[in-house]
Amino acid sequence: MNKLLATLIAGLFATSVFAQATAPAAPAAAAPAAVTAQAAKADVKESKADAKANAKELKTDAKADAKVADVKADATASKAKAHHVAVKAKTKAAAAEAKVDAKEAAPK
Repeated sequence: MNKLLATLIAGLFATSVFAQATAPAAPAAAAPAAVTAQAAKADVKESKADAKANAKELKTDAKADAKVADVKADATASKAKAHHVAVKAKTKAAAAEAKVDAKEAAPK
């Protein structure tokens, strides 16, 4: 417990020292216009690249969503088909059983 308190207090002092540090001095001279223009061009290129990447990502996501929807539709169709086959088999079995019962009940 004592070590924990000592660590917490040391951390408190360390953060207070950094909190009281002087702020860095502001730049004295403004940057030349050529450097600013180059920086602006670089920003424009970067934003175009980001837009392209976002568009590509959205396109990929849309394709993936379409594939998932297609798989779900296929699964639903398969499930419906399997249900139909099962119902048909049960009906056929019931008809066969009824036929056997009718033969057994028929007078000889």
